[in-house]
Amino acid sequence: MRPSRFALVLTIVAVTLSGCGRDQSDTGGDPSGSAPEEERRETIWDLFTNIDDPNTTLEVNKYIWNASFDILNFLPIESADPFSGVIVTGYGTPPGGGRAYRATVIVRDPALDARSLKVALLTRSGPAPTEAVRTVENAILTRARQLRVQDRGL
Repeated sequence: MRPSRFALVLTIVAVTLSGCGRDQSDTGGDPSGSAPEEERRETIWDLFTNIDDPNTTLEVNKYIWNASFDILNFLPIESADPFSGVIVTGYGTPPGGGRAYRATVIVRDPALDARSLKVALLTRSGPAPTEAVRTVENAILTRARQLRVQDRGL
């Protein structure tokens, strides 16, 4: 990096960071620097602190999660996040079908319930028909119930 570019980058960083400091007005004139919680402003440095509530968790239903992989096994998985409950697939053709689909599955709740599942299907020409989406959702829920029965030994 040339010295003039380095100086420019250094100046930009300095100007950016100078706006992140706190002045006496942030603390209500208290020289100790401790501000009441309701008056606290967010800064760029808050990104590096862990102020999230550790008791907040996202839970997904394991049966719906696993059933989604079973039913959509003909689609290549692009990403799957078990913590947020999102599965994104690439395009694939179902067995015996002629149209390629792409799916996004969201498992929103730990309950084995239809409200816990949201499926979005796309074809190469746009959104899939509603009845196709409903068929996939029903197949996933049916498989999830089967997995639960197997797990419990009923």
